[in-house]
Amino acid sequence: MATSRADGYLFTAVNLIVTEFLETFSSTESEDEDLEVLNQLVSHKKVVVPRLKNYVESVVPNFNDQQFKSHFRMRRDTFEFILSHMAPRLKRTYKGLPMIAPEKQFLIAIWRMATPDSYRSICEKFDVSRSTALYSTKRVTKILCNLSPIFIKWPNANDVQAIWTGFEASSGFPKTIGAIDGTHINIPAPNRNPEAYVNRKGHHSIQLQAVCDHKSRFTHCFVGHVGSVHDQRVFRLSELNDFLSNPIKFPNDSHLIGDLAYKLHDNLLTPYRDNGYLTERQKNFNFCHSSARMSIERAFGLLKNRFRSLLTVLPMNNTHNVPTFVLACCVLHICLLKNDELEYTFMEEIQDAPLCIAPPNRIQAGLAKRDLISERLPMRLV
Repeated sequence: MATSRADGYLFTAVNLIVTEFLETFSSTESEDEDLEVLNQLVSHKKVVVPRLKNYVESVVPNFNDQQFKSHFRMRRDTFEFILSHMAPRLKRTYKGLPMIAPEKQFLIAIWRMATPDSYRSICEKFDVSRSTALYSTKRVTKILCNLSPIFIKWPNANDVQAIWTGFEASSGFPKTIGAIDGTHINIPAPNRNPEAYVNRKGHHSIQLQAVCDHKSRFTHCFVGHVGSVHDQRVFRLSELNDFLSNPIKFPNDSHLIGDLAYKLHDNLLTPYRDNGYLTERQKNFNFCHSSARMSIERAFGLLKNRFRSLLTVLPMNNTHNVPTFVLACCVLHICLLKNDELEYTFMEEIQDAPLCIAPPNRIQAGLAKRDLISERLPMRLV
């Protein structure tokens, strides 16, 4: 009896607050929406959100291949190939409420990655609740991350020669097994330590460091460091730093190519710093080096053009989930390049990174190797 009376007092108090709120503020469009929600809460009425029915079950199956690709960024056979590796893990193995189909979960996750749409829009399109859309995306991205060692692999002995030939054919640069660079994934300002995420362009971001082959396919990805960290420090904290001077990872004196943000090493060649006194050979070296490095810029352009959620600001407030989401996009990028094609435009311009100068005792071998290649490169800059 006492509990019922207390509930009655609480309901009356809430009613009075809402009434006073209604009488105090003027009516605008945004305020009207808030007041409507408050009225529904007070009257204990469930909010029914109109949604599109049977989009996955009835509409998507009628798409032809071109329509399916324009909506979901991949051909239908590529979608089915990836789904076949994921479907068993998208099914519940214990008792509980039935889950939505693995196909629908994957489509929701792709839509979240491929478009800048909010979860509210996704819920209306796929006729699911916000929690279902959220957990479907988390489930799919986690599985894709677990599959990343299968798709993102360092070149083995059988691949090295083909990659060498590919880079040399496009740029003239010899014995290159990959191009390395970093890109920033912009995010909203985090609640904790937001200043640590501010990059040199003044945006809050998470860094993605990647190596790719001559076909812009990622062979190594390292994501998760805050935007304020220098590219060389990100490199030093990644396992790539341990790969240097390892003849198994760099057979036959091969090397990566990177910009001036990285320290010169005999397994990581950087361009000559243009101080206004470069020789013609050194200028030609820089030109060929830049031509070879276009593959990593192209890879980032493809990645962000295909997965538009990464293009401007990734709307994720929980920074712990960002690396998993970005790596999942990188895995799909590899799958699509191997099984699909996409017209693209460059989303980023090549810009000079902050110069990183290595101690003299660390760069002697790199200096000698760079000078030797410079003398042997065919003259392409005329």
